[in-house]
Amino acid sequence: MKLHRLCLAVLAAAALPAAAQTPAAPATTPNISACTGCHLIPGYRAAFPQVYHVPKIGGQEEKYLENALQAYKKGERNNATMQGIARGMDDAEIKALAAYFAKLGK
Repeated sequence: MKLHRLCLAVLAAAALPAAAQTPAAPATTPNISACTGCHLIPGYRAAFPQVYHVPKIGGQEEKYLENALQAYKKGERNNATMQGIARGMDDAEIKALAAYFAKLGK
């Protein structure tokens, strides 16, 4: 009898319309893994495609960070690594990253 009730419960749940089911909560923290390896290391210098000082982005102005990522995405800023990363993000992800890093260091 318990198995019968369990089967009925499973079938009833499967028959619910998608709108009645609880959606997954949106991610509140953007994926920062591509950024932290360079931008959160004090004094870090990258060696590809040339040796250059990697800027600290924590605490920068949100709009500045957003504009910089959009410029990399459009190819208006020249750095192959950053262009590749930015082109892999949509506008919402760029905005979330900019907001996240703007709040660091404050």
